[in-house]
Amino acid sequence: MKLVQHLLDAKGNEIISIAPDASVFDAIKLMAGKGVGSLVVMKGGDIKGIVTERDYARKVIIRGRSSESTSVGEIMTADVVTTTTDQTVNECMALMTEKGVRHLPVVADAKVVGMISMRDLVHAIIVDQQEEIEQLEHYISG
Repeated sequence: MKLVQHLLDAKGNEIISIAPDASVFDAIKLMAGKGVGSLVVMKGGDIKGIVTERDYARKVIIRGRSSESTSVGEIMTADVVTTTTDQTVNECMALMTEKGVRHLPVVADAKVVGMISMRDLVHAIIVDQQEEIEQLEHYISG
């Protein structure tokens, strides 16, 4: 089974982050521009939280708050669930399911080194299953 490091090797380990004092409007604009659904909230190289499109919908839009005057720090999730490069795809899938999250910052040596999503995990599992099926078909057909 693939490790998180294998996923990062394939997709890259760009970390798209934002400061906690940035506006929610800037966060949403950054997410839209990068085509992502979450940002790591960082201050001085330290992870402070995570902010997602879901946070925006539930903590800004539904409550009638202004995205331009609300800071990321006000709506972010501070208790961040993370993973490491040596965890397996299956371990991450179980962790995401248990914790009810869809994005995991990847941490190595107390530093954020990447981000994986539920979509990344599902894709890796499908690829692994397709490879296994091909190997079995090759074995059966001789």
